[in-house]
Amino acid sequence: MKLRPYFLVVATLAALGLLVAPQLIISAPREASMGFVYKIFFYHVPSATMTFLGAFVCAWGSVTYLFKGSEKGDQLAVSAAELTVLFGLLTLVTGPLWARKAWGVWWQWDVRLTTTLLLWFIFIAYLFARKYGGPGSRKLAAGLALFGAADVPLIYFSVSIWRTIHPKATVITGIAKSRNGMGTPLLVAFITFTCLFLALLELRLSLERARARVDELHLEAEDAGLVS
Repeated sequence: MKLRPYFLVVATLAALGLLVAPQLIISAPREASMGFVYKIFFYHVPSATMTFLGAFVCAWGSVTYLFKGSEKGDQLAVSAAELTVLFGLLTLVTGPLWARKAWGVWWQWDVRLTTTLLLWFIFIAYLFARKYGGPGSRKLAAGLALFGAADVPLIYFSVSIWRTIHPKATVITGIAKSRNGMGTPLLVAFITFTCLFLALLELRLSLERARARVDELHLEAEDAGLVS
C-alpha cells in the first residue's frame, strides 16, 4: 500500500491532537447553563462535521464515477462512505450522552436527530448496495451517495427552519468566539478531527488502490493462463 507524502503530516498532527485536545477540554471552564456536560460538544460537533465532510466527499467521488466513469472517483467514494458511517456513529453516540443530561432522555424524534440518523442509514445502505447489489451495484450506491449529500443541508438548517429542541448553531459559534478558554479547545478538536479524517481517508484509499491492483493482476494472470 503506497501512501502519499502528506499522510505522515496529517497522521502526526492527529496523534498530537489526540494527546493535547483532551487536556485542553478538561481544563476548559464550565458553561454557565449546561455545566460540565457541555464538554461533549468538543467531540460531538467535530464528529458531526466530519460526517458531513465524508458525505460530500463520497458524493463528489460518485459524481465523477457516474458521469466520467472514473475508477479513482469510485475508490474515493467508497472510502469516504465508510468514514461517514464511522464518524456518523460517533455523532449518534455522543449526542445522546448530552441529551440524557439536558433533556432527561437518550433520544427525541427531533428533526435534526432524525435527519442525522437518516443520513447514517443512507450510507450504511450505500455500503450494503455495493457489496450485495449485484450488477450495477456501484451506480446504485453512487445514487444513494447523492441522496445522502442532499440530506446534509437539511440537517444543518433544520434547527433554523423548524422548532426544535436541539441547540442552534449559534451555541457552537458562541463557544468558538468565547474569550474564557472555550474557543481554543474547540479549535484544536476541529483540527484534530480533520487531520484524523484525512489520515484515515488516505489509509482507506491506499487499501482500495491496492485492492484494484490485485484485481488487475488476477485478470492478467487469467489471460496468461496462469490461474483458472
